[in-house]
Order: sequence, then C-alpha cells, then structure tokens
Amino acid sequence: MPEPAAPSPGAPASFAADAAGAMRAPPPQEIVGWRWAPAWVLAYVALLFAPGFAETVLSLGAVTMLVKLTLGRMRTGPRLLSDAAWALTSALFAAYWLPELVSAIDAVDPARALREAAVDLRYLPFLWLVAAAVASRRGRNITFGGLAAILALWIADALLQALSGGIESPLFRAIDAAKQAISGHGMCTASELAVVDRLGGVLGPCNLKLGQVIASFSPFLLYAAGRRFGLAGWLTATALTGIVVVLAGSRASWITFALVLLLSGWRLLGWKKLLALFACGLLALVVLDRSSSQVHERLVRTAHIVSADVAGLDDALSGRARIWRAAGCMIAAHPLNGVGARGFREAFPGCDPMPGVTTSWGDGPALHAHQLLLEVLSETGAFGLLLWLAGAALAWRAWAFADAQARERARPAMVALAVTVFPLNTHLAFYSTFWGGLTLLLAALYAGSLLAQPRSEG
Repeated sequence: MPEPAAPSPGAPASFAADAAGAMRAPPPQEIVGWRWAPAWVLAYVALLFAPGFAETVLSLGAVTMLVKLTLGRMRTGPRLLSDAAWALTSALFAAYWLPELVSAIDAVDPARALREAAVDLRYLPFLWLVAAAVASRRGRNITFGGLAAILALWIADALLQALSGGIESPLFRAIDAAKQAISGHGMCTASELAVVDRLGGVLGPCNLKLGQVIASFSPFLLYAAGRRFGLAGWLTATALTGIVVVLAGSRASWITFALVLLLSGWRLLGWKKLLALFACGLLALVVLDRSSSQVHERLVRTAHIVSADVAGLDDALSGRARIWRAAGCMIAAHPLNGVGARGFREAFPGCDPMPGVTTSWGDGPALHAHQLLLEVLSETGAFGLLLWLAGAALAWRAWAFADAQARERARPAMVALAVTVFPLNTHLAFYSTFWGGLTLLLAALYAGSLLAQPRSEG
C-alpha cells in the first residue's frame, strides 16, 4: 500500500500531528454489554425478601460471568465494558474488599474475618456483570426500568398493608404461604412477629429493612416516573414513596429519602418549589403522627434528642450513643486495621461503656456500629478508611471528568449510591451480606452507566 502523503510544508504542525494520530488510532469500539446481565440484576433485587435465594443468584451470576469471560478468553471483555468501566468497577471493589483482608491479620476472630474476605471475592465478577447490564442503552432501559417497576410493586404492596392494618403485606403473605407449603414453617417465628413495630412490606415483619431499601433505590423510580409522566408523575411517585418510607419506621431512611428529594428535585422544581415540597412533607408527617401510633412513638423518641443528659440522647438514638462509644473504644485499641470485618459483636463486650445494663435493642451485644465511618474505623481501622476515601475520590473524579450525556444516564445510580453512603446518618452494616451486597450493586450500576461507552473526544 502506498504511504500516506506527507503534509505540505505550509500546513500547521498540529494539523499534521492530528492527521497522523487519526490514521493510527482506530475508532472507539461500541460497547454492547451482555444481553442477559439485566435479568441477573433484577432477579437478585426481586428476591431480597429471601436473602438465601438472593445470595444464590449473586453467586451463580458471578460464576456465570467468570465462565463467560473464560470461554471468550477475555476477547469479549472490551465489548462487555469499556476499559474505564472495568477499571472503576474493580477499583471500587478493591476499596471495599482490601480493608476486609488486612483487618484479618490481628482480628478479634481471625478465622471469621478471613472467611468473610474469601466469601466476598465473589462480588468482583458479579460487579462486572452488573456493570455490563447497563453498558448499552437497551441494558440500561431494562435494568433501570425493571428496578423502578420492582420498587413500584413493593410500594403498592406496602400501602395495601398499611390500609389493611395487617402485620403482613399481601405479597409477603403469599410468599409465607408458599414457604409453609414447601417446608412446613413460615418465614418468621412467633417471637419475631410479637415485636413488630413498623411496616415490613415484602421483606416481612422479621426483616424490617423496607424503609432503607425503598429510600436507597427510590431514585430509579422517581427518575423513571419523571421521564415518563413529567412533573405530575414525579410528584405522585414522591408522595407514595414518602408515605411508605415514613411508615416503615426507620428514621435513617427518612434522612436518606430527604436527600433523594434534594438531589433529584432541585433540577426539576427549582429551589423555591422544592422548599414548598418539603413544607408539604412536614405537613404530611404531622398527619401521619396523628393517625399512626408507630410514627408518633418515633417522633416522641426523636424529641428526646434535645435532652441534656446522656440517657435521653441514647433513648432518642435507640441505643446508638452507647454503640458509638463502644466503637470509639475499639478504634482506640485497634487504630490501624480494626477489630476485623464483622468482628464488632465479639469486641463489644470488652468495650461496652455500660456493662450489665439492659440494652435498648434487646439481648446480646451490638452487631455493628450503625454508622459508616465508625464501622469502617472500628472494624478495618485507618487503613480501611483510607481505602474507602480513595474509592470515593475515584468515583467523584469519574463524575467530574464525564461529559453531560454520561452524567445524565448515570444520574439515578449516582443519587442512589450517594444517599446510601451519606456519612451524616445512621446505617445498616456495610460489611454484612445484605447491605454490603446492595451497596456494591449500586456502585457497579454507577460505574457501568457512567462509563458505559469510551469518552468521545469530539
């Protein structure tokens, strides 16, 4: 083949360099993802009412992804994900997993810490699968739309439970009946049913995490309703979701949902209308306070936070003050790599500031720190916090350098991830199977949708 003609002597040097670079660099390859990946993601979320089945889906999805990559000898990798998506997804996993591994060196229970780190390795291929699910426009539409549909179904089910006044929602009642027919016993024990004090919805009265799950995943529903039905759809979805979040009883989820409204509403409504929306929300909270004894009890308990004594503060925080003081003791005793991932319960008796005093959460030690920063510091130490901050910095840097189109397609996942890890709140255990898996799922949805295609230089 004849060589390309050299640029004329009068052509600018930059033009010559650009022409040569354009001839050498191949056009960016279109990322197609994997057509079956959305089904794995939606199946995992839809089965959260049965954590064992959800974990089975996660593990099988991870194995399937590894088999797919092995059979393709990694040749299909660039078409599954962009290079940037591969890198960011793997880096976010490392920021979560490496602190686990290092914390096992001198953990309170080294065997358990090592076992947790080994088991959590399955998250990495599953996160690649999740990122591949949203790598193409079709995959994003199915995945984000499916998450919105699942959430809408759960909200309708919880509203029916609230209207009927029952302990179980219609969906959970059907699930429980199926469990009774298969195994001869239900999803919950009689002792668990006796202490139910909030709306359980599809997750059931023995897994009272509906508020946190609905609040964290609500951006997918709100953005979908806004795109399809405009402002009226967004407001309707906001009102129905807000009612369920409040009735679900977790005050941490109230803060999470307020952050969702703040991050998603200001672009749609503007600040003045958004403030009016929050005022309407406070009015609705007053109505629910008068009509629901459970909401009233939580608001009364929250009012104790203005008490000047430690007992009043601890009661307002449902025992969190005592747990946080114990976490501070663990941090002081193990500042570098903590007491070990999931080692909080073993270390708690030795750091309990009120030994022998009946706890507000029932029998037994506290299971985790109930706050992200304290959990990371107490269980994985300063090394763990450094890795988590590095992961947050990488996620923010990817957002800052992304173009407007990439930000728009990743916005629901970004909001969901940001409100879930918002540090000025109380949290479920991030190193638990349930909440850790959901948090990593949101991280992979964010990385996969933001960096779905190679960045255009145009």
